[in-house]
Amino acid sequence: MMIRTALILSFLVSTLHAGVTLDIEAYGKSLGGWKAKSKNACDYDLSGSEYRTYKPEITPTPDGGIFASVRIDHRRGWLASDDHAVLEVTIDKNGSIVSAQSNLALQGKTISSDVIRTGGNVGQGVPGVGAAVKVGADLTADLSSKLLREKIVEPGRVNFPAAVRHNYNLIYQAIRSTNDLAPKQDEAKKEEEPVQGPVKPPTSAAKLDVPGAGEKIELKK
Repeated sequence: MMIRTALILSFLVSTLHAGVTLDIEAYGKSLGGWKAKSKNACDYDLSGSEYRTYKPEITPTPDGGIFASVRIDHRRGWLASDDHAVLEVTIDKNGSIVSAQSNLALQGKTISSDVIRTGGNVGQGVPGVGAAVKVGADLTADLSSKLLREKIVEPGRVNFPAAVRHNYNLIYQAIRSTNDLAPKQDEAKKEEEPVQGPVKPPTSAAKLDVPGAGEKIELKK
């Protein structure tokens, strides 16, 4: 009875401490690694244009989920000012996308998307991964249509919504349960510990002198 009670308490404690987080290292690795800006950003090419993504800012939500905010720059070269974008994604405690929104700042012009929610008309009736994919698609379509109204023709700017979606997809792939990350940390510690084999007892046997080839063996009578 005591063992059963202990198991139940252990399960309840693990459930209470269960949560969701973002694997920032995995996210950065998928973009080429956090190598720029003192290892706080990733530089990469996408469709012939250069972009930079900064490490996301993560804050907890009241329901046990997280809110991730990511800055993305369109790098336009030395003679032009960079464009900026902010991608905001809300994730619930189960690791599901709740909503996403983004805005672009292009030399004084600000283009903001609608808040795309999985619980609204956008993702209604589409379960799990399908809902997250649809949010990303609708977010990109909304930004692209608003960008088109501004008659933007520069390739890197036209492709900016696609860069935002690329980051959205990678963020979704980097969502982790805190319970899933705990065993990995324990395994890493075990790998660092040196592996020691069984200690062999010292031998007191006398060394045998084996004569070499061609040597005579003297027999004692």
